[in-house]
Amino acid sequence: MCLVFSCSNDYMPKPRGYFRIDLPKKEYRAFDTTFPFTFEFPAYAVISRDSSKLAEPYWINLVYKPFHAQLHISYKTVHNNLAVYLEDAHTLVNKHIPKANAISQKEFANASEKVYGLVYEIKGSDAASTCQFYLTDSLHHFVRGALYFNLVPNNDSLAPVIDYLKNDIEHMINTFRWKKI
Repeated sequence: MCLVFSCSNDYMPKPRGYFRIDLPKKEYRAFDTTFPFTFEFPAYAVISRDSSKLAEPYWINLVYKPFHAQLHISYKTVHNNLAVYLEDAHTLVNKHIPKANAISQKEFANASEKVYGLVYEIKGSDAASTCQFYLTDSLHHFVRGALYFNLVPNNDSLAPVIDYLKNDIEHMINTFRWKKI
């Protein structure tokens, strides 16, 4: 048996890479049920009721199985307590400050549908949630959403998926409508 090895000084190891991520085609369907709101969500996502102990009747999760992610959506009826809900949303975003490099916010307003809110983008390789938002009509309805991955945070490797899901969340917000209660 003969083994031949060749060593050369011009050998360079390949840089560490990430797995290829195949992103599904953009298709949306309507979430239009007995809930006090409606919106369009990606066809590749599944909606499930929130089963946590603290869940309320109109709390749901958009489950993105291919990406091991969930968008938690909670709904509250406003009874002269909007300031409390706004402060809670702000506090929950600020809990990510220790792991975040930056938190930016973008206002959203659809005056014709009375949907107003803020979208928070949380940047940082160890941040647990990369996108959070709230929507309200300021009088009757309040919805809060938070995107989480069921993985150890490494937002550098998840960047293509995060961007992809943020576009879907933006579509959801743009198609969000309140229903009469």
